[in-house]
Amino acid sequence: MPKETIETLVSELIHEEDWRRMRATAACLSGGPRAVQALIHALQTGSPALKAEVAAMLARVNDPQAGVPLVGLLRDEDQAVRKAGASALEHMAGVLDETTAAALTSLLYELKDTDEGIRAAASQLLGVIPNAISPLCAMLTHQDPEAQIMAAEMLEHLLDPRSSDSLINAMGQPAVRDLAVRTLKKLSAIRERIDEVFDGLRAIEELSEREEARMSTVINLLAIGRPSVEILIEYLEDDDWVIREAAADLLGKIGDVRAVEPLMQRLRIDKDTGVKELAMKSLGLIGDARPAQLYIEAIPIRPLRVYAMEALAKVKDVEVLRPYKELFDRLRTDRDGLVAYNSGLIADKLEALDGTPVGSQGGQDENE
Repeated sequence: MPKETIETLVSELIHEEDWRRMRATAACLSGGPRAVQALIHALQTGSPALKAEVAAMLARVNDPQAGVPLVGLLRDEDQAVRKAGASALEHMAGVLDETTAAALTSLLYELKDTDEGIRAAASQLLGVIPNAISPLCAMLTHQDPEAQIMAAEMLEHLLDPRSSDSLINAMGQPAVRDLAVRTLKKLSAIRERIDEVFDGLRAIEELSEREEARMSTVINLLAIGRPSVEILIEYLEDDDWVIREAAADLLGKIGDVRAVEPLMQRLRIDKDTGVKELAMKSLGLIGDARPAQLYIEAIPIRPLRVYAMEALAKVKDVEVLRPYKELFDRLRTDRDGLVAYNSGLIADKLEALDGTPVGSQGGQDENE
C-alpha cells in the first residue's frame, strides 16, 4: 500500500475517524517545511471546516511563514474561518515577522470604509504583535492623510518607545501633528516615571530593605502595563541585581511576548540566582514554549528546580513537551511534592492529547 502524501494527510485533519485525525496531526507536527507548505496550500483550497482546523494546526506548528496566509483568512466569507485565523495569529504573535504585520496594516487601511469587524480584528492583532511597530511607523508616511491618522492612532494606543523617531518626523505632517506631539509627551512621561522609580530603588543600600522596596517598585509601575515593556527590557541589563529582579518580575506580570527572548537571556547568563528565579517565574507566567529546553536544563539545579517545573506546567503549547514525556513520568514520584505535582499535570495533559485515559500507565486496562 503506497504511503500517503503530506497533502493527503492534511486533508484528514477533519476525517471522521479518530485514528486518521491523530495520524494527520502527528504528521503535521513532525513534517517540517513540507508540512507547513501543505497546510498553507490547504488554507487557500480547503473547505471552511478544513481551513479552520489547518489554522489551528499552523498555530501549533508556530512557523512564521504561515503569517501572511493566515492574515488572508481574515477576509474569508465564513465567520468560523475568520475567527480561527485571528486566533492562530494571536497565538503566534511572538514569532510573526514584519511582513505579517505589514499585511495586517495594509488590511486595516484597505478596509477602512467596509468591514468594521475585520478592521477591529486587525487592530487587535497589531496590538499584540511585537513586530508591528515598524510597519505602522512606515504607514505614517503614507500619501493618504487618513492612513497617516490610522497609524498615528494605533501608535498612540500602543505607546511603544520604538516609534519615537518616526513620531518626531511626523510632527511636520499637518494630519497627524497633534497626535504625534501628544503621543511623544506620553512616551516621555512614561520614561521619566520608570527612571524615577528605579533610581529610588537603586538608592536603597540596606540589604534587608531592598526586597521590600523591590516589591513596592513592582506595585508602583505595574499599572503602566505594555507601554513600559521596551524600557523594562533595557533595565534587564542593569548592573544592579535588584533592578534586574524588579524588571524581570514586572515583565512577567505584564505578560507581553516581547519579553520572552530577553528573559531567556537572563536565565542563560545572569550570575544572580534571584534574577534567574524571577526570570523563570516570569517566563512561566507568559506561557511561551520557546524556553522549554531551558526549563528542562534547570531541573537538576536545586534552587531553580521547582520554578522550572512550575514554568513547564504553564507552557501553553503542551505538544513541545512530548519528547520529555518519560522524564515527567519519572518525576511523578519525586520526593519534592511540587515537582511531583507539576510533572503529573504535564504528563496528564500529554495523555489527554493522545486520547489516553488520564492517569493510565503503559496502556493497562483501567480495571487491573
